[in-house]
Amino acid sequence: MSEIQRDREEALQALRDTITACRVCRDAPARGPRDRLPHEPRPVPVLSSSARILIAGQAPGLRVHETGIPFNDASGDRLRQWLAVDRDEFYDPDRFAIVPMGFCFPGYDGHGGDLPPRRECAPLWRARVIAAMPQIELVLAIGQYAQTWHLGRARAPSMTETVRNWRSYLSVERFPAVLPLPHPSWRNSGWLKKNPWFEAELLPVLRERVKLLKM
Repeated sequence: MSEIQRDREEALQALRDTITACRVCRDAPARGPRDRLPHEPRPVPVLSSSARILIAGQAPGLRVHETGIPFNDASGDRLRQWLAVDRDEFYDPDRFAIVPMGFCFPGYDGHGGDLPPRRECAPLWRARVIAAMPQIELVLAIGQYAQTWHLGRARAPSMTETVRNWRSYLSVERFPAVLPLPHPSWRNSGWLKKNPWFEAELLPVLRERVKLLKM
């Protein structure tokens, strides 16, 4: 390992440790004390000094919160199918960095669905994390929150339109490249049936890019 690589690893480890210790959403919530996270925070990002692919998700679900392993649920199974990788490849930090928009499980809404990512997280951490991984060549922006952050004004008004426009995002001179994806939740099975172009047109390109960059 070169001295530069060693310095980057040390900096990333320091950043990991700081993120792991973060309790802002519990102790100083953006919307005041009534909006504090109702459980102990458990940040679950995977930072890497060598991975060329960044998986930018939404926020951990309950199972991920309980296990401390990102995408360790049915959504992760579907995502790995989309990427055409197995669990060993997926959890190899030399191949994939995994950084959700919110690091901790946000809890449930009144209908039993996951709440949006916490408001405190991205403004506090995201720019620092992205800057610490300059080797990333492809960002897989999963869901509207990640797409808004990584695409900015280029994002279409809806998630469907944004994903449908995937070619335009890959064709521009952007580094890293950004490929928008729907959330792999099984709740989106209906969306996949209504939009067969996703599996027919986007997934082959996604798999080819992943195959190239994870080597």
